[in-house]
Amino acid sequence: MTRDEQAEEFATFVRETGTQLHRAALLLTGDRQLAEDLTQTTYAKVFASWRRVSRADSPLAYARTTLLNSFLSHRRLRRSSELPAGPDLGHESSVPADDPTTRLDLLDALATLPPLDRAIVALRYWEDRSVADTARDLDLTESVVRTRSRRALQRLRPLVAAELTERNHP
Repeated sequence: MTRDEQAEEFATFVRETGTQLHRAALLLTGDRQLAEDLTQTTYAKVFASWRRVSRADSPLAYARTTLLNSFLSHRRLRRSSELPAGPDLGHESSVPADDPTTRLDLLDALATLPPLDRAIVALRYWEDRSVADTARDLDLTESVVRTRSRRALQRLRPLVAAELTERNHP
């Protein structure tokens, strides 16, 4: 396969998976700009290994794992203290537009979780992935995924319920 053919194959992969990976990054980070950076970093890493990745059973699974590892690595480096300097210039969110306030409440509640718990919740409940897939992607046992997701949901429920109650009964 020529270099141009590989580049075209990768470009097709990005077009087909871009929205899904960006949405996952947005759920993990809770910040649009950081999600874009994380998605771009993921694709750069995947592109660097594209010859091997394209022959894998699931290049998307590889990209998802790369996204999660990049997110967890970023959190460990504590670079999350960087804030955008200017106002948000109207970038549209890639999260479905059902109820924006509820979605914001959920994102705020997710931000209170440790990075690994946030990754587990995002994969299990937003991306509707199985316990086995989540465990494999995060290199954890299924038991750890079940336990941490249960505990994370226990922490999230009061936060989301409080926001909903406050909004409905000011």
